[in-house]
This record gives sequence, C-alpha cells and structure tokens, in this order.
Amino acid sequence: MRHGDKINNLGRTASHRRALLSNLAIQLITHKKIVTTLAKAKSLRTYVEPLITKSKDNTTHQRRVVFSYLQDKDAVTELFSTVAAKVAGRPGGYTRIIKLGARVGDNAETALIELVDFNEIYGKGKGEGKEAAGKRTRRAGGRKKAAATDTAETAAPAKTAAAKGTGAKGKETKEETKDAE
Repeated sequence: MRHGDKINNLGRTASHRRALLSNLAIQLITHKKIVTTLAKAKSLRTYVEPLITKSKDNTTHQRRVVFSYLQDKDAVTELFSTVAAKVAGRPGGYTRIIKLGARVGDNAETALIELVDFNEIYGKGKGEGKEAAGKRTRRAGGRKKAAATDTAETAAPAKTAAAKGTGAKGKETKEETKDAE
C-alpha cells in the first residue's frame, strides 16, 4: 500500500526519474513550453519551480546548485539571464499546466506545461508592474478602499461646483443671482 507516499514515481527507478525530470526541465527552460503527459507535467512542476526560485538570486553558489540538477550549461545560462529577469516580480507559480486530452496511440492524458511569463496570449503585461509596486496583503478591499477615497476626493470639487449652480461656462444661473441679492 502507498499510504502517505506523496511522490509519483512515474514507473521508474530513482536515477531514471531524476534523468527524466532533468531533461524535461532543460527542454522547458530552453523552449518555454513543452507537451508531455499530465503525470510528468505535474512532477516537472515540483521539480522546476524551486530551480526558478533559485535563479532569482544570481550568485555562484546558486548557479552551482542549479547546475547540479540540470547538467546543461546553456540551460543554466538561459535560466539565470532571461527567465530570472522575467519572473523577478512574481512570488511563485512560474508554470502553467493546460490539459490537452488523450493521446491517440496509448490514450495517455497529455498536457502542455509552459512558463507563465513567456506566454503572449494570456499575460500581456499583467503582474510585472503590480508586483513590484507594493506589498500584497491578504486583507480584503485594502486597495479598493484607498482607490474609493481617492476618487471621492477628486469628485468632490465637481459636486461643489454643481451645487453652486455654475454652468459649463462658469456663469451663475438666475436663481443664484437672486439668492445673492
């Protein structure tokens, strides 16, 4: 029985699984998206996301740690240069898995796994400015309340001008001139 066994062995030995995930990670970093089986994509996500997090800190030690997992100099260079620059403001969740359906030959469930920040269709500039702008909180409506007070302050002068009765050209109405007399 596999009570409490959280790792998916993918029907392979430990050394074969390490080599498989390393090769998939290299291809994902190089091509930014790959198509594989759903089980491999889920295992790859847990394998590659800590490596991307390590790439944010561009030190010799972190490069050596990542190289011990990947064993590919070009992939490590790509990871620490272009990928790390794109994901700098993102606190996690660097990959996206999209289910594609069953494969024709063996009916295996296939999926597309991609790096989120390199997709032009979904992302188009979302997240980069927001994450770097300020701290994210878990409290609901914190930013909404601040935005509501800002809009109320800017709308207040317009309301007072309307209450005074000034028209579009700034002229007083007949009622206001009678009140002033």
